[in-house]
Amino acid sequence: MSINLSRRKLITTGLVAAAGASGLAAAAKIANHYGLIPPDCGGIWGPGETLTYATQRLLMSTHSMAREFSRSEISKVIPVSGPQPKTDPYQRLLAGGFKDWRLTIDGLVARPAAFSLDEIKRMPARSQITHQACEEGWSFIAQWTGIPLAYVLNLVGISRQAKFAVFYAFDETWDSLDLPDAYHPQTFLTYNLNGEDLPPDHGAPLRVRVARQLGYKSVKYLEKIRFVDSMKHVGDGRGSISPSQGYSWYAGI
Repeated sequence: MSINLSRRKLITTGLVAAAGASGLAAAAKIANHYGLIPPDCGGIWGPGETLTYATQRLLMSTHSMAREFSRSEISKVIPVSGPQPKTDPYQRLLAGGFKDWRLTIDGLVARPAAFSLDEIKRMPARSQITHQACEEGWSFIAQWTGIPLAYVLNLVGISRQAKFAVFYAFDETWDSLDLPDAYHPQTFLTYNLNGEDLPPDHGAPLRVRVARQLGYKSVKYLEKIRFVDSMKHVGDGRGSISPSQGYSWYAGI
């Protein structure tokens, strides 16, 4: 067993023991010591969120993979969890075939950028057939084609101070990932669904695809990605709009 694995086992054992013997608050103190605190760590559910996130990160931060399926298992029906934005900026871009759309990437990066859809489509593409899991019934299996987010991260040069990627969308939603999930090989920026351009109701021109988390983490209608060292001053400080709606920031499956 490697030193890293032994350390991981030791910390995880400590978290579980603390949760069982002294309560979740004690486990949260251990997680805090190792920098394993999620943005939504406050409130009555905070210690539980911390225990879940810390344990997941220690056990599965880089090596675990979401299951991938065969083409024969692709769902016949792909449900839509919400209609496309009706705002003027989005509708103008849609009417123009997204030729004027740009994905802005800024924050703690060495080379801020603004990529067109054509530029993104010329980057090395990959496909995955994975399950979009949803707590509210919008689940399906589909083939997603796009570029690994890690490829773009390497292009712009992420600062050592960066800890989170924050995603902003045209429908005014926003969310974030920590860097382990941002760099994960199954985290994509996708522009193609089941062999066709991403339909507007499914997030055109570009959406995030986070295969290891619940569907609400796969932000649609992507407009901007910003890299930050803390979520404290972004939105309400809880890492996403989801906690205000009763969902966890970390939605691992």
